[in-house]
Amino acid sequence: MHSMLSCFAALAPEFIALRRDLHQHPELGLAEHRTAGVLAERLRAWGYDVHEGLAQTGVVATLTRGTGRKRLGLRADMDALPIQEATGHPWQSRHDGVMHACGHDGHTAMLMAAARYLAEDGQFDGTLHLIFQPAEEHPGGARIMIDEGLFTRFPCDAVFAMHNMPGIPVGHLVFREGPTMASSDDVTILLTGVGGHGAMPHRAVDCVVAASSIVMALQTIVSRNVDPQQTAVVTVGAISAGHANNVIPDSARLEVSVRALDRGVRDLLETRIRALVEAQAQSYCVQADIRYKRDYPVLVNSPAETAFARAVGEELVGADRVTPQGPAMTGSEDFAVMLEHCPGSYLLIGNGDGDGGCMVHNPGYDFNDTNIAIGAAYWALLAERYLA
Repeated sequence: MHSMLSCFAALAPEFIALRRDLHQHPELGLAEHRTAGVLAERLRAWGYDVHEGLAQTGVVATLTRGTGRKRLGLRADMDALPIQEATGHPWQSRHDGVMHACGHDGHTAMLMAAARYLAEDGQFDGTLHLIFQPAEEHPGGARIMIDEGLFTRFPCDAVFAMHNMPGIPVGHLVFREGPTMASSDDVTILLTGVGGHGAMPHRAVDCVVAASSIVMALQTIVSRNVDPQQTAVVTVGAISAGHANNVIPDSARLEVSVRALDRGVRDLLETRIRALVEAQAQSYCVQADIRYKRDYPVLVNSPAETAFARAVGEELVGADRVTPQGPAMTGSEDFAVMLEHCPGSYLLIGNGDGDGGCMVHNPGYDFNDTNIAIGAAYWALLAERYLA
């Protein structure tokens, strides 16, 4: 066993307790006031220079040693989700309708454990910035922190983040160079026609028929416009119109999720969605209002930083517990915005692949506390190697 893992095995109980405390008191994006306060108090006690208030509840803790000029950023997310917990654990959420269903409590605890070690025993030469980010889920705290000066006030030469992933053995590390997680765009399509009696459709302009045709037409974009060797998703997740079977409504609404793993494909999807919706609407004599919101960009891991992160993982847990180039995923991640401003890499740590586990964003999900020691040891080793 690597000596770093042995060290964190002794520290783990304190930070498992912290993780479970955060789990009992989950807070939604930009409202992580208690969480930020708990972290800031501890970080100051350990000797960090702590800055609060970026993106309302963000915390950045800085520690400088020696004369080294390299600057490293490590990021953990803090926010919970609007889900009613159903785990039944003693540390279950005390807040109705809010729970840590994505493991951000665990991500925070891992980085806090590493923070304590690095403050008390870390051997490094340079500047370490620990970034505790709010609102990864919504509305996107990374962009807000950057707009408020994150990388100008706390410059980083590289930035790294880690996320747990159910379905992968506990503590197994997964890396990937290049496009790793998809962009995520939200589209609202509002159709306006003329309402009327269901028995006299010729006296109306039917938005339901137009909406139905648009749903089917949108399915052709991925199959007929996108290169088959590229990845793209166009999902109509919600459609609403009318309330009675004998009334033709005068409006309809569609909500669409759009994802891609390539910036050019992302642009193509928007172009084709707009063109198809306008053409279909015109053919049915309805008006279309397209509200296209570009949300998280494609997450792209830079080659050099990913190779470095992978080497640290192999040193810590061994090559047999490392996937050097995992598959890309069509989920999205706010850390992508940070990687547009600073080179770095985003890795996965397995949350368990046995029976009884479940995917994130599920009422029965919980972070695997075995990962506290492994993830913290990884961050500590990466910081010492990067700032050697």
